[in-house]
Amino acid sequence: MRPPTAKNRREIWLMDEANLQEKLNELVKEVGGLADLRYYKLAMLARQAHESHKKLEESVNNLQESLDYLRVCIKYQLFDLEATRRENNYLRKMLEEKNG
Repeated sequence: MRPPTAKNRREIWLMDEANLQEKLNELVKEVGGLADLRYYKLAMLARQAHESHKKLEESVNNLQESLDYLRVCIKYQLFDLEATRRENNYLRKMLEEKNG
């Protein structure tokens, strides 16, 4: 076997560089694919978190409205109870005066 000449060495180096460049491109595509996949997963998680947050805010708002309505109902019931007591007291006095 003959030792490689300068021309042969250059061809071997170019072939190795081309092979290296090809492998490097494949690796970049693979890593890029992984990065895209990670980005996609992260984007999906962020979107889900945002949607969950919106639903939670909506639920809290609905709960707040329900509590406000309940407060109004309780105030009305207390008002009605007080009015009924006053009316009962008035009617008792009328009966006592009529019978007494």
